Amino acid sequence: MDAAPFTSSSSTFKTASISSSSTSLICLSKNLSRNHLPSKFKSRRNLSVRASNDDSVVTLLDYGAGNVRSVRNAIRHLGFQIKDVQTPKDILNARRLIFPGVGAFAPAMDVLNNTGMGEALCTYIQDDRPFLGICLGLQLLFESSEENGPVGGLGLIPGVVGRFDSSKGFRVPHIGWNALQITKDSEILDDIGNRHVYFVHSYRAMPSKENKDWISSTCNYGDEFIASVRKGKVHAVQFHPEKSGGKQFITHAFLYLQHVDCEHDYISAPLYVGLSVLRRFLLPKSSLTEVIACLDVRTNDEGDLVVTKGDQYDVREHAEKNEVRNLGKPVELAGQYYKDGADEVSFLNITGFRDFPLGDLPMLQVLRSASENVFVPLTVGGGIRDFTDSNDRYYSSLEVASEYFRSGADKISIGSDAVHAAEEYLKTKVKTGKSSIEQISRVYGNQAVVVSIDPRRIYLNDPSDVPFKSIRLTKQGKENLLVRPFTNLKSVIEYIFTGCSWFSQLCQVQMEKNMPGINARADGGLLVINGGREGRPIGAYELAKAVEELGAGEILLNCIDCDGQGKGFDVDLIKMICDAVSIPVIASSGAGAVEHFTDVFSKTNASAALAAGIFHRKEVPIRSVKEHLLKEGIEVRI
Repeated sequence: MDAAPFTSSSSTFKTASISSSSTSLICLSKNLSRNHLPSKFKSRRNLSVRASNDDSVVTLLDYGAGNVRSVRNAIRHLGFQIKDVQTPKDILNARRLIFPGVGAFAPAMDVLNNTGMGEALCTYIQDDRPFLGICLGLQLLFESSEENGPVGGLGLIPGVVGRFDSSKGFRVPHIGWNALQITKDSEILDDIGNRHVYFVHSYRAMPSKENKDWISSTCNYGDEFIASVRKGKVHAVQFHPEKSGGKQFITHAFLYLQHVDCEHDYISAPLYVGLSVLRRFLLPKSSLTEVIACLDVRTNDEGDLVVTKGDQYDVREHAEKNEVRNLGKPVELAGQYYKDGADEVSFLNITGFRDFPLGDLPMLQVLRSASENVFVPLTVGGGIRDFTDSNDRYYSSLEVASEYFRSGADKISIGSDAVHAAEEYLKTKVKTGKSSIEQISRVYGNQAVVVSIDPRRIYLNDPSDVPFKSIRLTKQGKENLLVRPFTNLKSVIEYIFTGCSWFSQLCQVQMEKNMPGINARADGGLLVINGGREGRPIGAYELAKAVEELGAGEILLNCIDCDGQGKGFDVDLIKMICDAVSIPVIASSGAGAVEHFTDVFSKTNASAALAAGIFHRKEVPIRSVKEHLLKEGIEVRI
């Protein structure tokens, strides 16, 4: 099925359709000599090269997929103007060119092929002119990729871009902070050294004898992969400098490209070299753990967009006015958390399911404004689904997600729609390609798709009481459940007070009637959707497995029972899901002290831990969490 055309808010070129099976051009051989340009390029047109004389202009090749806004904001922050590529001639005339590729390999090559940009890009690089590729902007330089392929690349660098090997116990995508191993003088990496930078990708290029002359740094995630390349004035990095607290890195990159001496004093993080070496020796599968600040955003009764926080998803004050709990303004808090050291900021639009997503202009503006000053990854969730507006105009979930990406999001989080997709997939075992997970991951890559899971416990006499995977609790007793209205309350209380220790983690639920397939004795909480208003008969374990198969790249794992309680993460649930999937899992719900973060990272394979209320109320600063983790031997970015 053809996807929606790529369009850029600042570029005019489009493709009519995207097909992963199309033949991609190979525009450079392994030798950079002009004499080795393929003959089909020589015959198409006479390409002329004329560099701009404006030293303050950076030419940006934005082909219209993914979040390029953060790169734009970083460039502008440094005092540079941006000229967007609209024709191949703009590439040839560029004084310095940045290609922040985001998304999947095949659609990107289709855009380059169909617009003539690929040929111009090859000519530009062949002439050894200042170039910086980011993420996919590095991968496209190689001969081909296995992503939706094989698909031919630009052919500049020998090698095939392949998927990470998850069979070795590493979670794919590789999402998070990792250290670089510098292999040669790279110049633009001089202020990075072996400090941690931010990666988010499922595919990577491997070092070989044929491409060793290109490699300027590597990184280890299961295997050693290429983190950056350099030859002459041509640079490309697999990580995201604009998300790596990125201003310092991009500053040096730009000054290098402009041939300006770098005399600025940069803020650099402590290396903690000994701790890093010991941790990687003792736990070779570990990567840098992350602390994520979450902002639940909704309109209050006055119509203002505010950050709120629920107690088991109840966001209203238990007072006479029963007002929506107001903990601050979204953009201001996001900026503060970035300064405080958050590794990622997540916006969850908790009323997005009720409204027309593309008409949610305040939330889109929050993203645009936040991305101007927040240089770590931004995730947004709420209302990402297919829908039809009041004029009977149909919008795909891909179109909705694309607008979020263009507004500054790096990842999108899907909740209710993912549950429906998983239920259908588990029933039919058929991937239709039409679900929001499949649509978005096919175009933007699975690293851009997060699935939010919201389970509630059900206590059981025996695990056979439900057709879902159950586990034995490490902590037994009634204190593990805050009783909510159930259809069979007497039975549930009996199970609790008899000290039953089996429970099934079922998705987002507040049951008001029995659901098919659930034993009557186990009525109670199931997985909930639509902001907790509707229960679904599917287990968290089964849901996690299904969404990974459909193409999700990360799981945000909440727990309704622990939400807002401040008594710690649900370690039993988190461990079960982490052990079930190979993609990264973000632990959420229940953090109330720095020790809770140590607990979840030491007892589970969670890649990140998320908190909201304790940060909003200033009960526990982000820096205190990170300092405690370091003290306990858990590696984090400071």
